[in-house]
This record gives sequence, C-alpha cells and structure tokens, in this order.
Amino acid sequence: MIDKPLFGATTLLLLIGLLMSYSLSSYTIIQHGFTDTHFFTRQLIAVIVGIGFMVLISKLDADVWFKPIGIILFLFFLAILLIMPLLSESFVRSVGGAKRWIDFGAISITPVEFYKIGFIMFISLSLVRTRLPRGAMELKDEISIFVPYLFILFLSTLLIAVFQKDLGQTIVISITLLVLFVLVGSSFRFFSILLGIGLMGLSLLIITQPHRVKRIKEWFLSFDNSANRLETYQISNSLDAINHGGFWGQGLGNGQYKLGFLSEVHTDFVLSGMIEELGFISILVVVLTILFIIFRIFKIAARVENPIYYLFCVGVALLLALSFLINSFGISGITPIKGIAVPFLSYGGSQIVASCISIGLILMISKKIIPKR
Repeated sequence: MIDKPLFGATTLLLLIGLLMSYSLSSYTIIQHGFTDTHFFTRQLIAVIVGIGFMVLISKLDADVWFKPIGIILFLFFLAILLIMPLLSESFVRSVGGAKRWIDFGAISITPVEFYKIGFIMFISLSLVRTRLPRGAMELKDEISIFVPYLFILFLSTLLIAVFQKDLGQTIVISITLLVLFVLVGSSFRFFSILLGIGLMGLSLLIITQPHRVKRIKEWFLSFDNSANRLETYQISNSLDAINHGGFWGQGLGNGQYKLGFLSEVHTDFVLSGMIEELGFISILVVVLTILFIIFRIFKIAARVENPIYYLFCVGVALLLALSFLINSFGISGITPIKGIAVPFLSYGGSQIVASCISIGLILMISKKIIPKR
C-alpha cells in the first residue's frame, strides 16, 4: 500500500495553491488582458497532470522502474540545460538575459525543476556505491571519491546559476548534495572544506552579478527604518501585506497588495498574498502540512532497506524543505529575496508537475517499507 497520508497532504497543498492562483492573479489578468480564469485554468491543468503522474508512478515497482526513470530524467534534462544557451529566443524565452523557459506554443516548461529530481535520483543511484569505511581516511582519498559528484555539481552551477542566473536552485541542490555526502560517511573535515569553498563560490556568484548585489543591498536597507521605501519596495510591501492580513486575514479576494504592489504575487510572493487574504492561520496550516509531508518522507526513508531509496527520500525532503524555507525567509525579510517557488503552492506548471513526480516516486518507494512487527 502506498502512503495515503502523504498523498492526501500533497493534494491539500495543491488545492490551496489552485485557490490562490485564482484569487491572487487578478491584477496580472487585467494588466495583460487575460480572461478571468486564465491562470486558474492553466494551474488546474498542471494540478491534474501532476496528480496523474503521481498516481501513475506510485503504481510502478520501484525495483524495476526507479533506475530507468532516474537516468532518463537526469540525462534528458541535463542535455536540455546544456543546449538552452545556444537556442534562439523564438524557442527559449529570455527574461533579464536568463534563458529559463522553453516555449511550446501555449505551453512553457522550466527544465531545471525536472533536472533537480533527476539530479537527486542519479546521485542516490551512484553515491550509494561510495559508502565510506568506518575509521579515519586520508583526505586525498576522500576527495578522489567525491570528485565526480563535485564535477556534476560544478556543471550544474554553471548551467543554472551562471547561464540561467538562478542562484536559488543552485543553493538548494548544493546543500542537498552536501547532506547526502554526510549520510554516506564523509568526514567533518571534508564537509568543512566543501562548505568553505561553497561559501566562497556563493560570494563570487553574488558580487559578479549586479542584480544580486542590488538584492543584497535592498535586504540590508530593509532593516533601516529611515531608508527610502522605493529602495526596499518588494520587501516592504511583502511585510506590509503580511501585517495587513493579521490572524484571520482580509478575506479571500480582498487583498490589496496583489493590485500591483507585489509583482507576480501568485508566484514568488504567494505566501505574502495568502497571509493577507486568509491570515496567519493559513500559513500555520501550510507550514504544518509541509512539516507533515517531510515527516512522512523521513518515516518512509527510515523504514526502507535499500540505501538508494533512503538517500533519494532524504534528498527529496531536503529539496522541498529548502525551497519552502528560502522562499518564506525571503518574503519575510529574514534573508534576501530569491525567485524560488513554494512547492505545490506557487503558480507554475513545471514546479507543480515536477513536485508531484517526486512525491509519486516517494509513494512508489513507500510500498517497499519494512512492515512493523
């Protein structure tokens, strides 16, 4: 039997996200001249497709299908990321010089959302073979073991953070990979070295891109009450929307900050818009549901015998948790704003379908758990 509570919690978040995509997109609809149900209909299609994939994949045998699905996802979307910088803008949509979306007429996909899942599957399949022996190990030997995975991470960083200018996704997969290294036995010394190199690389990626430096500056200015609100526009409006919502909110559809004060509020700022309309109680429900999903995934991980499935479950839980934390910390001013979607909630077909595929794989694995005695 699949883990039905995990399926139910995921479906609940999808339905909440569907509701908010309709309520929060009103200004964007007017701005672009779309029909009233434009975003709702597209999100509904994505939810139906996502749930379809989730159910279909959950019915498969993990011992037969996990490896081929993982290799196909990883290699196919890695190839797409490699060729995207070379494609014309008639096929690959560019925003701010970043080519992140492939257009197929009325449909567009964000390959990195699917690549993340393939990346974790591939790493889980191969990393399990490098489980380190107990006891001390020479640093050079430890480095030689993990070099191939660090090369894949470097390539991913180049394709995602440099060519697509998407630093948030790079941070998510980097932290996830470091945690998986620890789980297969890497030393604290090696972990510390990688963490130091990672922080230096992060600093370099920030200072070499003016738009990232600007975001850091805006974040620092948000702590200064005397700062010009135009310099902290997004953060200030996000915090005002949260404050305006109070405990019970202004009512569904009655939000004010979605009316042009927060750009694309149904995507990156969906949590701010939701809190304004449905109050603190709504974010409490969402946080508890996210925590429940992560708890169920970790519970499945703890009860599977196959170490590949264990690593993948932990990897998916980290992807979901980090994405939610980066977004929620950004919209609340705790960290600089990063354009990263809230799993299952933000508008966007690619992240919806990719997130559902990851849960479908977890449900597929859940049928392999050791029964309680």
